[in-house]
Amino acid sequence: MRFLVVEDDFGSRRLLQTMVRDIGSCDVVVDGVEAIDAFRLAWEENDPYDVIFLDIMMPRMDGQEALRRLRELEKEMGVRERDAVKVVMTTALEDPRNVIEAYYKGGATTYLVKPINRESLQAELTQLGIVST
Repeated sequence: MRFLVVEDDFGSRRLLQTMVRDIGSCDVVVDGVEAIDAFRLAWEENDPYDVIFLDIMMPRMDGQEALRRLRELEKEMGVRERDAVKVVMTTALEDPRNVIEAYYKGGATTYLVKPINRESLQAELTQLGIVST
């Protein structure tokens, strides 16, 4: 299992990294630009990510734009929809507009509101079929 955490806040990055380390390997980047680079590199190395945790509010490129670009890259590479990376949008915002945009315009898999705790993360990963209960 391979994870990518895309988060500009150090504490949030470390928290997610710590919570998934017993499940698989985890890379971390600080913004959407680095996320696109990491995603592309992982595919080029034939070792793509299984799950990307993508913060919505970040400098340089926010999570919404990064998600759109990730999905565009998948189409360009011929990735079938069923093989697309699972993207968990993370944010402190409980704004319905962001949820709608992430799901319907960006193709997010699911959405977690911060602060994320071990139980909510476990529940989402179980629902995604990443871990079993």
